[in-house]
Amino acid sequence: MTDANLTMAEAFLLLSLREEDGKPLIGSTETTTAVAGALLTDLVISGRVSVDDGHVKCVNPAPTGDPELDAALQRIAEEKKERKVKWWVSKLRSDKLRRRLLTRLAERGVLREEHGRVLAVFPTTRYPEQDPVPEQKIRAGLRSAIDGARPDAHTACLFALIHACKLDRKVFPDVAKSLFAQRASEMAEGEWAGEAVRKVIAEVQAATTAVIVAATTATTVSAAGGS
Repeated sequence: MTDANLTMAEAFLLLSLREEDGKPLIGSTETTTAVAGALLTDLVISGRVSVDDGHVKCVNPAPTGDPELDAALQRIAEEKKERKVKWWVSKLRSDKLRRRLLTRLAERGVLREEHGRVLAVFPTTRYPEQDPVPEQKIRAGLRSAIDGARPDAHTACLFALIHACKLDRKVFPDVAKSLFAQRASEMAEGEWAGEAVRKVIAEVQAATTAVIVAATTATTVSAAGGS
């Protein structure tokens, strides 16, 4: 977990929303894909699954105590074939999962759930920040790593996810684009990281990017076909 009380998926969601009004900083495709990648990453770091030659394998089915992580772990454990990281990222991504995590953050007082309507007709729910401390801690850790400090495994993996979704530029608009790419490479290849962490950073980042591109392309083609 990235913070004592947050999973990596929850940490990503906090960063993906504008604090004052809860407006998303990136598209739903990017968000749901990264959340799925975050679940896998937390399971690897906790020693529940491994990534070998691009394939995900359950190595310890013991529950983590987090319902969303445990649900993902059970699906991986029950899958008869060893599937690739990209397959699992695509399989686990879900807007329902995103909403459940947002609701959980609101129930814990980190976010505030606000209901409204677009054009006075379509219902909408926003999640502005209520307790700024958790996100401030996450940002501080990421900022320190961007500035050259040695990151822990959670910070490095979270940075890989926000970089894959181009959320890093939204969260830290004052940082040069070239520095993000440099730091992403350094974190993925750094000697500080164990082999398991290096593998999951590389695999999940690549899978997240690939799934986003595929989903975006499919949506574009579908829209063009219907026009």
